[in-house]
Amino acid sequence: MSDKVDPEGYNVGAVETWIEKNIPSLSPPLVWTRLEGGHSNLTYLIQDRHAKLAVIRRPPQGELLPKAHDMSREWAIISALGPTKVPVANALGFCDDPDITGAHFYVMSHVKGKALYTADDTKAWVPTDERQKLAWSFFDVLAELHALNPDEIGLGNLGKKENYISRQLKTWYRSWTSSSVDAAYDDPRAHDLQQFLKANIPDQGPARVVHGDYGLHNCLVNEQSLVAAVLDWEISTLGDPLADLAYALNQWTLPNDPNPVRSNMGSAIEGMPSRESLAERYASRTGRDLTNLNFYTGFNWWKSAMIIHGVYARYVAGKKSTEGLDLSELRLRIDRSLIQAELAINKIH
Repeated sequence: MSDKVDPEGYNVGAVETWIEKNIPSLSPPLVWTRLEGGHSNLTYLIQDRHAKLAVIRRPPQGELLPKAHDMSREWAIISALGPTKVPVANALGFCDDPDITGAHFYVMSHVKGKALYTADDTKAWVPTDERQKLAWSFFDVLAELHALNPDEIGLGNLGKKENYISRQLKTWYRSWTSSSVDAAYDDPRAHDLQQFLKANIPDQGPARVVHGDYGLHNCLVNEQSLVAAVLDWEISTLGDPLADLAYALNQWTLPNDPNPVRSNMGSAIEGMPSRESLAERYASRTGRDLTNLNFYTGFNWWKSAMIIHGVYARYVAGKKSTEGLDLSELRLRIDRSLIQAELAINKIH
């Protein structure tokens, strides 16, 4: 949390008037404090005159891509998940009138906890003898999410249900090919892997809500070392839950991993269980067959390479400032992601 500042992107008077009329549990005037870690969305802790806390969130200012930073999507998801076993902040109010402050925004309850971005964060927050409990909680929450039938909780129209992997392959391969000129960097492995993945997509079971970026950095962990809330649902959709599982496992970097794509992840400390044991726990809780897990692991590493390549291209082309950025490290992460994708795919054979 940073020092208190004038809230960027918010017409304080209009927003507080709206809150007073639409959220009975909050009593303006409010004290606003910027929350870090909300990515580019403008996220603030608000405290009312009775010291009650909540969180307000809106998109960044400026021109946005059509589907980017969709507050109504996040709002719909946390509203639907509120009554389930998946821990989320309580949905308090959604404003769909851009005249209030220039964009849609929503207010949710404040949840006590800490997002674990790095190994140092986890070391400071989670005692060694509680780290297995945290790991189990983290993957048990994912199992609970994937147990839900989206039609039964009002999220059946969140996205297309069929051909999730096929659509992802098309989207992210297009990203690679369109970014190669700006990046001045291409790699035959990106194309070879795309062809293999496209030709070997497993049959998809029933569609489930997939978070899309499920990691310790997008969870609030409480003082009991349990996941108290899952955050940042803006890219969540319907799809193949095994792809979501493999993504989470890929992010579960351990201290003894050789050549990790990123070495300082929140799980990269002593006392954390192996990916294999966590996959087994997920399978036992969901009943899902993980025979094709290596495919999904390879797919997610390939997808990571596509995403990082697109970011790298924008930096190389001068579309984003490189101040304080190690471009060579970013390029190395592309290479390491492709290496990990190949290693996973080779296990299929």
